[in-house]
Amino acid sequence: MTVRYTLGCDLSYEVKTPTVFIFNLEVAKLVRHQDLVERLTITPAHNRRSYVVPDIHNRYFSIEAQPGPLNVHYEADVTLDVFRADPNGVNEVPLAEIPLDIMPFLLPSRFVPSDRLAAFAQREFGKLPKGHRRVTAVCNWIYDNIDYQRGSSNEQTTATESLIKRAGVCRDFSHIGIAFCRALNIPARFVSCYAYGLEPRDFHAVFEAYLDGRWWLFDATRQANLDGLVRIGVGRDAAEIAFASPFGEMEPGPVKITIEHADGSPEQPGRTTDAISTEEPAPNAGAK
Repeated sequence: MTVRYTLGCDLSYEVKTPTVFIFNLEVAKLVRHQDLVERLTITPAHNRRSYVVPDIHNRYFSIEAQPGPLNVHYEADVTLDVFRADPNGVNEVPLAEIPLDIMPFLLPSRFVPSDRLAAFAQREFGKLPKGHRRVTAVCNWIYDNIDYQRGSSNEQTTATESLIKRAGVCRDFSHIGIAFCRALNIPARFVSCYAYGLEPRDFHAVFEAYLDGRWWLFDATRQANLDGLVRIGVGRDAAEIAFASPFGEMEPGPVKITIEHADGSPEQPGRTTDAISTEEPAPNAGAK
């Protein structure tokens, strides 16, 4: 079943000195993001440069803002067509068969020191049945053992630090999940998205694990609908897909995020227990 969403964001800044901004807030152009209609408004008007990362489809644009107020408004309508499967039938890919272009998502990264957590991950999860169920067990452990606590971390907090504090926000929950997966030889990557069902509305962070030849979504916070995640970007960790990266002196203002059913219908009770993917299978990966 496809669902059409109306979504967007409003960002505001008071720019103090000439500042270059790099933004990553537009909906990724995926096969399963259908009939995308969008509008981007920058006030005051600026020339912008754009770039789409091959294969992973991250969309970046940059502007050079002069001192004064700056507002970035983005709105989009998109039909989300998720791929569903029985979690019990989604298996892990043997290490020797993982495509080489996916190997970077097995390695430690700036906020995901998975090598330091390898012994812990093996003790907790190494003997569990392999596949989607094991990554779900990772999410269950994070949900049960890490407090979701606003203000408990910042943009420099690593997965290890969040694990020690036993507290974090969606960014930290995702980093811990990625770290455990990589420590178990499961490729995993960070995902930024617009998330239906998330309250209060905000940019949301989840993660994907590579299983059975495709990327599957996981959300250890359990705060949004897994089948209502509209992807913005993917990366090794949060450092690669910040929604805004300013290079200069400025003060950020309020951030407003919206995502609703385009027809105005309310959220349905209950959330899916299916395995959910919005990515197509990797070429020649033997996916179902």
